[in-house]
Amino acid sequence: MKKLIWCLLIAPFFCTAQTYSFKALNENTKTSIRGLNIVSDQVIWVSGSNGTVGKTTNGGVNWQWVKPKGYEKLDFRDLEAFDDKQAIIVNAGSPGYILKTIDGGETWTETYKNLDSAIFLDGISFWDKNRGIIFGDPINNKMQLLKTIDAGKTWVDISSNLKFPVANGEAGFAASGTTIKTLPGGKVWIASGGMVSNIYYSPDYGETWQIFKCPIWQGENSTGPFSMDFYNAKNGVVVGGNYVKDKENSNNILLTNDGGKTWQKPTTPVLGYRSGITYINGKTLVAIGTSGSDISIDGGKNWKHISDKSFNAVQKSPKGNSIILAGEKGSVYQLEMK
Repeated sequence: MKKLIWCLLIAPFFCTAQTYSFKALNENTKTSIRGLNIVSDQVIWVSGSNGTVGKTTNGGVNWQWVKPKGYEKLDFRDLEAFDDKQAIIVNAGSPGYILKTIDGGETWTETYKNLDSAIFLDGISFWDKNRGIIFGDPINNKMQLLKTIDAGKTWVDISSNLKFPVANGEAGFAASGTTIKTLPGGKVWIASGGMVSNIYYSPDYGETWQIFKCPIWQGENSTGPFSMDFYNAKNGVVVGGNYVKDKENSNNILLTNDGGKTWQKPTTPVLGYRSGITYINGKTLVAIGTSGSDISIDGGKNWKHISDKSFNAVQKSPKGNSIILAGEKGSVYQLEMK
């Protein structure tokens, strides 16, 4: 009787017969994958360390791996792909580069270069095929913001649009390129962490900004939000924790229902540090990290641990059903739910 009451009232999905399996699509490639972008169930792009970019056009059956010439030592932490031919990659660290391909990765054009020793680009996101934004760690207490309106051919520095000075020790995390999120109509959220955690929100393509406190685990260089997703303009989630204590789950996931203005803890949290999170639909979410994966089927209120396997990034096909996870040693997996 006690078990029945727990199933009905506390976490009913813990007691369902749904099963989860992980299908390997690629392994043992010499790169740590953090950049992941799914165009469709068939077209998937990934990027990572050792200057490596990967692409499949048949759902992961075959992969093409390239290293843009002259950039072989870079760590491409994030990317944005538009189809099987066009993609943009961003590296973390100095110098900072943005590269674009229009021929499926055979050749790359450098569209941005920054030699400042403090440059560190964290993530990229696009509103549509032409308009996109990149954010990076602060330089002189000002978050770095770059914007394009021509599909990444050129980039304009719009850092001065953000009037809020960044606190000492506040920065972004490029663990999966997902502490930035855009939605149609010009909406964009950016999550910062470290000593201080905030959510920066713009409703108008980065022209004006608001700032909201994010009460997630913070106060150390290794703490804060490492990933964020919004299902719509109101409902969103941030996840993270402390990457050097990846099995601890003290205040490492929060939910919002007012566009990021306020945040609440779930009833049952994820099991540990998480560097990636994504909405599968309005109720189902998947979170991943170096200490495993978790799933929620009630909008993020309760979470179930489904695997101990390490991953860095997760994403769902925008118009399909494919759920892809990526991580160390070139590992790319597909999450199957039955």
